[in-house]
Amino acid sequence: MDLGLVVGYAASICSVSSFIPQTVKVFRSKDTAAISAWMYILTVTGFALWTWFGVVRSEIPIILTNATCFLLSASILLMKLKAIKTARSDAQQGRQ
Repeated sequence: MDLGLVVGYAASICSVSSFIPQTVKVFRSKDTAAISAWMYILTVTGFALWTWFGVVRSEIPIILTNATCFLLSASILLMKLKAIKTARSDAQQGRQ
């Protein structure tokens, strides 16, 4: 097997594995207070662009890794945005 592919797949495993614990924690606890929405907006955008790059270049390791990381990080971002919306709604109701 090509050494470049071995490195690519090893990097893929590391990248995907790094998002799994955070995703599981957020879904279990529903706590996103310590998570930066802007950081995740940039991360999700980056993964979307990397996935597109992989498609354009027909690079399966890049596509699989970044599409998976996109889904994991997008789910965290959606939970964060939902928490922000709920907090704003609660604050507005408290003022009334």
